[in-house]
Amino acid sequence: MNTPEFCSLSLKPALLENIESLGYTRMTAIQAETLPHILENKDVIAQAKTGSGKTAAFGIGLLSRLDSNSFKVQAMVICPTRELADQVCKEIRQLARLTQNIKVLVLCGGAPFTSQRASLEHGAHVVVGTPGRLWEHLQKHSLRLEHLRVLVLDEADRMLDMGFADIITDVISHAPSHRQTLLFSATYSEAVRALSQRFQFRPVSVSVEASHRDNDIEQRFHRIDKNKRLNALGYMLAYHRPESTVVFCNTKRECQDVADTLAHCGFSVQALHGDLEQKDRDQVLVRFANKSCSILVATDVAARGLDIKDMQAVINYELPFDPEVYVHRIGRTGRAGAKGLALSLVGDAELNRVKAIEDYMNVGARWDEVAPFRLDREERYEPPMVTLWIDGGRKDKMRPGDILGALTGAGGIAGGEVGKIDVFDKQAYVAIKRDRADLALACLRKGKIKGHRFNVRLSQW
Repeated sequence: MNTPEFCSLSLKPALLENIESLGYTRMTAIQAETLPHILENKDVIAQAKTGSGKTAAFGIGLLSRLDSNSFKVQAMVICPTRELADQVCKEIRQLARLTQNIKVLVLCGGAPFTSQRASLEHGAHVVVGTPGRLWEHLQKHSLRLEHLRVLVLDEADRMLDMGFADIITDVISHAPSHRQTLLFSATYSEAVRALSQRFQFRPVSVSVEASHRDNDIEQRFHRIDKNKRLNALGYMLAYHRPESTVVFCNTKRECQDVADTLAHCGFSVQALHGDLEQKDRDQVLVRFANKSCSILVATDVAARGLDIKDMQAVINYELPFDPEVYVHRIGRTGRAGAKGLALSLVGDAELNRVKAIEDYMNVGARWDEVAPFRLDREERYEPPMVTLWIDGGRKDKMRPGDILGALTGAGGIAGGEVGKIDVFDKQAYVAIKRDRADLALACLRKGKIKGHRFNVRLSQW
């Protein structure tokens, strides 16, 4: 059954025109269920996973409430991680691009506080941030919420899991009581319900099915000996050769050890865990998202908020203790109608976890054999892209279009040979087809971006 079209909603003409220009015609399930209530200024608690279209739902809702002539903070989105905050900010900016003078700011840790404060002094309509940095700005009076109209809690369950309950309460205490509060969560735990009861007024409750169906993801379980787990992982990666794979480990130390071993054996791999500096974390995610690194070995906490398009496979190096965590892990593949692959290594001590997953998902486990494989040093499958680092960013007024223009203009690089472009405050990254990397590097070193020369090098962190 088709969902309604966006033109059926009472939206501002510029906002509706932009939505149509982005190719959006019909709403996703979560948008169809929540937007009519959001536009009626009702509080909403919605159960929806990453990839369901929830960001556009609350983004369109909050943009419809803004007074563009008043450079006061009128909407605030609280997210669990910097990566999710960046994604949310980019989508809201995209939705607002045909609306005059709308300013959206990201306020997260890992970026200079003083530059954020300076940006706030010039005014903003929407702020998107993590609880800690938002609270810091509120304490130092660089952020004021007396004009706030819409408050959004995105991935509320994850924020509570990460221990942010008290600081979220402190942040919300600065907001006006007469406001609209929208709460989005992948699960409806007791803690999430308590959060809703405390901060929402007669909320409309909405729940939609997960953004992927069980048959979108092929799940296979592999029985292995304890001392052959790494060899079995190497076999899976060498056999399936996925361009984009997340390998989940249960501990930070295991995560780093697995990544180091795979890298030593010629795989294109990066580790993502809580001990990484924010700058290193950004670089890891840039390379993985732009397909210049094929394998990301991650812990569950570090991967929160991770939303990578076209992820081909998820591998459980070790099964999680909670079957719901397993479902969240494998849900990162098989999205938007694409087929996904979920592979799990199972030792004897983990068989009870498989039984718990079967009971939770109400489906029997499919078991496959692992062929003998020796993990040693040799040339492996290379990613399709490489990443170029540019010593300039938003502080230099640089935009993705400026970098693309420099490459496709005098540089002679075809647009289809340029991949994802990420621009940060002081540096930028651009993905290039591997066989065109030397030409692109020479082009950017010899040429100019926005009339200036920048240092450019191949990223090999």
